[in-house]
Amino acid sequence: MLASRPHGLPRAENFRLEQAALPSLASGEVLLRHAFLGLAPAARLRMSEVASYAPPLPIGDVMPCQAVGYVVRSNDPRWRVGDQAVAMAGGWQEYSAHPGESLVRADADLASSTVWLGALGTSGMTAYVGLREFGLPRPGETVVVSAASGAVGSVAGQMAKLLGCRVVGVAGGAEKCAYVVQELGFDACVDYRAPEFEALLGQACPQGVNVYFENVGGKVRDAVWPLMLRDGRVVLCGLISEYNDAPEAGPGWFPILAKRLHLHGFILSDHLDRRPEFLREMGQWIREGRIHPGREHVYDGIGSAVAGFVAMLQGGHLGKTLVKL
Repeated sequence: MLASRPHGLPRAENFRLEQAALPSLASGEVLLRHAFLGLAPAARLRMSEVASYAPPLPIGDVMPCQAVGYVVRSNDPRWRVGDQAVAMAGGWQEYSAHPGESLVRADADLASSTVWLGALGTSGMTAYVGLREFGLPRPGETVVVSAASGAVGSVAGQMAKLLGCRVVGVAGGAEKCAYVVQELGFDACVDYRAPEFEALLGQACPQGVNVYFENVGGKVRDAVWPLMLRDGRVVLCGLISEYNDAPEAGPGWFPILAKRLHLHGFILSDHLDRRPEFLREMGQWIREGRIHPGREHVYDGIGSAVAGFVAMLQGGHLGKTLVKL
């Protein structure tokens, strides 16, 4: 649970672990026992006292996250005990109750439980909606994806490749960049920690940038900005480098006018109607081996959620950060 509001990077004292009775079920509700939690950077925004895309999380409330698990009680005839399901709002807890209609059936024949929190979960759907709805990449265009080794960026870049684009990732460190190119199939990846980062990014995008899938903000955004081409599209998905600190001044807005740029911020919860389409298309890509679900870093036990969350915010792992219960 949220015990206090952090200033900067969250610390252990901002959280507390409590025991509570299992919730009772209303008609149409289902009780889920969580097997895995899928941690996401956006939860950091809910910890602040200032509202973002959602109201601040009240002190004493369960930290939000997606979860996958098994039905242990059901008042909904569509769900039987033992069925595997995904809850968008499972939270950092071992059990949760939900209206049956809000759950997604996790097909074990298509993918493992954890993939339903990554490429087939909120992370993958965020990449899908961002590109399909706002990035609109066309064959032959150059797409830059920040946080390219992360759960969202890894799917966004692979999708852009499937759509015929040249894809350049940005990630922190040689290991992450090698993973992005060698395992995920990006055309190039630039290390934002390199002293000559801006020059290397320009070399990787000699024709400029048509689409920028933004997950980071800060110095990465500032380096991409001058490379944007006329009628370029900027998909503002996240700003993880700015979640823990006051944001620094970014680039001026004049290029938006001069280059006729399209800048669109989006929140996945506004587009949940796209879920059936997403699951159908992404499921087919995964089944055919055209999308690599990506690596995972798994922490063990509910008590490890804080360590996993803080490490994720600092870019400590490749791929999706999970907690096994």
